[in-house]
Amino acid sequence: MRIGVMIGAERGDMARKVNKLASDIEWAESAGLDTAWMPQVPDDFDCLTMVTLMAAHSSRIELGTAVVPLQAQHPIALARQALSTHAVSGGRLALGVGPSHHWIIRDMLGLPYEKPAAYTRDYLQVLNTAIAGPGPVDVENDSFRVHNPTALGADVTMPVLVAALGPVMLQLAGELADGTVLWMADERAIGDHIAPKITKAAADAGRPAPRIVAG
Repeated sequence: MRIGVMIGAERGDMARKVNKLASDIEWAESAGLDTAWMPQVPDDFDCLTMVTLMAAHSSRIELGTAVVPLQAQHPIALARQALSTHAVSGGRLALGVGPSHHWIIRDMLGLPYEKPAAYTRDYLQVLNTAIAGPGPVDVENDSFRVHNPTALGADVTMPVLVAALGPVMLQLAGELADGTVLWMADERAIGDHIAPKITKAAADAGRPAPRIVAG
């Protein structure tokens, strides 16, 4: 088991928030924590950009996003941004993603929020192919028609974790991702529901045992 901390989403002026984030990650690393996670809050900094700042103020600790909403960014663009952050951090990024919530995607951003699990599956097919590059990204499914070359690829493994709680999302997280990022799930929910379902899905897909990040 690894112990981490959620940091970021501070209130106040922008300069103060940047300085606080830098000092927080320096503290987390000096305290011996294993991971630090940055949320994507609707009205705050871009979390992957801030993870790049965190990388500049640390050298060892794993840096993760918890989580990047999928609908707001094309999977090729997200892969490019994540791989850039991964390279700057020396291979320390864990990319947490998810379909977010209807009140953010539909009500705040004005984007469709239909069949979020199916959309997540389609999105991951493109994202995973782009991250695995370099080479062509040729994926056609119900949500995307992508034929895009990429010169990037994760030289050091970059785990992709999917926010999941229901059985359908846990199935696709185990099948297509490296694990899941949870929020406010207790040990009973993890032990009785989440871990068995995602572990079976990963095993059925021939993937390693999935990682479970509990917050």
